[in-house]
Order: sequence, then structure tokens, then C-alpha cells
Amino acid sequence: MGGGDRPARVPPGSPGPSASSVPAPGRPGGPGTSGESLSDSSHPSDPSGISDLPVTLDAIRQAQKTLSGVARVTALEGSRHLSGLIGSPVHLKCENLQRTGSFKVRGAYVRIAGLSVAERAAGVVAASAGNHAQGVALAASLLGVRSTVFMPEGAPLPKVVATREYGAEVRLRGQVVDDALCAAREHARRTGAVLIHPFDHPDVIAGQGTVGLEILEQCPEVRTVVVGMGGGGLAAGIAVALKALRPDVRVVGVQAADAAAYPRSLAAGRPVAVEAPATMADGIKVARPGDVPFRIVRRLVDEVRTVSEDQLASALLLCLERAKLLVEPAGASPVAALLAAPHAFEGPVVAVLSGGNVDPLLLQGVLRHGMAAAGRYLSLRLRLTDRPGALAALLEVLCAADVNILDIGHVRTDPRLRLTEAEVELHLETKGHEHCAAVRTMLREAGYPVLS
Repeated sequence: MGGGDRPARVPPGSPGPSASSVPAPGRPGGPGTSGESLSDSSHPSDPSGISDLPVTLDAIRQAQKTLSGVARVTALEGSRHLSGLIGSPVHLKCENLQRTGSFKVRGAYVRIAGLSVAERAAGVVAASAGNHAQGVALAASLLGVRSTVFMPEGAPLPKVVATREYGAEVRLRGQVVDDALCAAREHARRTGAVLIHPFDHPDVIAGQGTVGLEILEQCPEVRTVVVGMGGGGLAAGIAVALKALRPDVRVVGVQAADAAAYPRSLAAGRPVAVEAPATMADGIKVARPGDVPFRIVRRLVDEVRTVSEDQLASALLLCLERAKLLVEPAGASPVAALLAAPHAFEGPVVAVLSGGNVDPLLLQGVLRHGMAAAGRYLSLRLRLTDRPGALAALLEVLCAADVNILDIGHVRTDPRLRLTEAEVELHLETKGHEHCAAVRTMLREAGYPVLS
């Protein structure tokens, strides 16, 4: 679990070394060449014939110029563990180290920079529970534009504080992002402020597409790019950049299984909403794909995979332990896809870590969830006779099982219990799935019924 999992750090701007899936229809093909220079003016602006899409390579190149000196060219980090798993090089594109902690500042800045003088004077408004809020707040401040951000009342306090510190006026409205969005739209209607959508606008997508240009500059030999998807803005922008210059590169989108709007939308041929999306990965928890990104994703993204909550938690834990990178669950989704189906990806692979803004309390729960999925954390509930020495005898069994007791709860008064019974809840640190099974067996053989 040491830092040796990061053998190859590719500096910015330098060349570098069980999930379900749905193929995206209508993808253009064609031979590509590796090692192309993005600054070479001899390249046609649209070699893959995709100029009819709402975002073009020229727009992304212009966005890259707009972002010069504003957005960081984030590093590519090699992962020895993931490379060994899939059998070819894997690099992590560290947008979790971007300004504001995610890629969102790219699209927000390009969108606001493109406003007219009159529009800037009216100010901008956005709705978000986190990353987009911070991206808009910083971008607006850098451009001298007044910003108002509506956030749900239950938004994590660190994200609310950060958004204010980046310069936005924060207003808390409703219980979910949709409530905040309704308030933002009303504010825009009433004041004339420009609503900055998180993904459903060509300028925003062009800004996110600069990640794709950086990937080709840093890893010209890339064969597959894996990126998380919510509304689809990041995946769409990256896909335009890659397919225009390297049509042979596969672009794979990843969604949380319980918030996967894209598979059903691609099957239907139009954006279809998911009712009550549920996932720990709030950065990709979007009920309906954006109209603009959907057009691009349908055409250019090669497939969309889904990952479970356990896989997301395990991926976050791996990034933290092996790559020494703190990412949010949405940012870990590409790594989750690699862990779930390591032989499904042709290398070299670039996995985009889209963000690192995670609430500490959520992080605690996610890490515990990830450890449980890896067999390194075990919660048990069992009954024993309520008599002196009974708990000490149980602890002797656990000591013999070579577990670390993280927490123990002892309940004597409960309607479910007999007068002579007590219930114990244990939280144990274990050494893998086989060890967990062995602990359960030892307890049963010692006469302790395991309830859960």
C-alpha cells in the first residue's frame, strides 16, 4: 500500500508513458495516428467530419486559449497497480487537483468569458450542490462578474463555505438541487442574470473538452479514455477533442448503476430521465442527460458502463491508498470501471479523476463501505448470555481470531431480548474476505449466534 504505486508522473504538457456496458450508436470510425502535435497548424480543424455537432475542435482550441493562465494543466499520474491489473499502462488525469477541486471551472470560465458586456453587467446565477457552484463562483470572480449561487439547504457546509469564499453570494433553497435550480431560474427571470448551466451549453462543453486536448499532449499513445458521466458535458467535450484528432481512441463513459440515465437514453434515441437517481457519487447524480451533450455522446462515445456503489467505494479507497490521491466518488468512477472489468480496456488507458471535493463525513462512510467491500471491515451483531464474564469470554474469541476491534456496543434492555440475554454489536478490522468468513465460523463454533 505504499507510494510506489506512482512510478511515472507525467508532467503537464509532456508526453507520457463487474460492470455492464452499452455501446453508443452512430459513432464515426476511421484510422488515426498517434503522437500528433495539437499546436501543428497543418491539422485540418475537423478531420473526422464531425463539424455538424454543436461543439467543434476549433471551439475547444479557442477555449484552451481562453483558459490559458486560468485553469491548471493537471498532471497525469501513472498507476502501477492498475497497469498490472489490465496488463498495459494506466494513467490518472488529475482534475481533482484542478482549481476549485474539479474540472468544472473550465466550462464555467469559458461560458462566462463569452458573455456580452451587457450580460456580464447583469450578473450570472447557477444552481449546484458543490463542484459547479465553486467553478462558477471562481470564474465569475476572476472575470469581475457578480455571481449568485443557489444551493440545497442540506448542501455540505465545506462546499457552501468554499463557494462563498470564491466570491459568490450563496442562497440556500429547497431540499435537492432541482429545488435550487427552480429558484435560480426564477432569479434569472426576475433580475436578467444569465443562468450558467452545469453541462447543457456548447461553451461549457468546449471548456471541458480542453481536458481531451491535454490528454493527447501528455499521452499521445493513448488508446482508451475512461470518464465519468452525469449530464455528459465532460465526456462530450473530451470525445469531440479526441475523435477530431484521433478517431481510433476509444471513449468510455461511466455512470453509477442507480443513476444511469445514459444507457436507457441511448437505447431510446433521446434523453430519458431516471426517476429518483440514488448514488453516493453526487457529482454524476443527474436524472436526465443534457440535450446538447446527448447529441455528442450518442455520436462519439464508444460505450457507457455502469458501476455499483461497492465498486465506487473500492475505487475511492484504492486511489487514496495506492495512488495517494483524494477523489470524490464521481471522480473515482473510471477507476471503478477498470476494477470491475480490467480486461475490457485496451491500453494505454487514461482514467479522468474529475474531482476531489468530498465532504469529510461522507468520506468516512465511503471509506468504511470500501473497506467492507474489500473484506477489511466487518460489522456483526450477536447475542450472548447476560452474566459476569460473558463479554470478556467473547473478547478472548475475537483475540484468537486476530481481529482489531474498532468499536463495540453492549445492549441489555431491548424488547427483543430475553431477561438473561444481551446483544453485542461489533465493528472489526479484518484482513480480507477469507478472514471474515473464518471469524464468523469461530464465533459460531464458540456458541455465539451471529444475527447479522
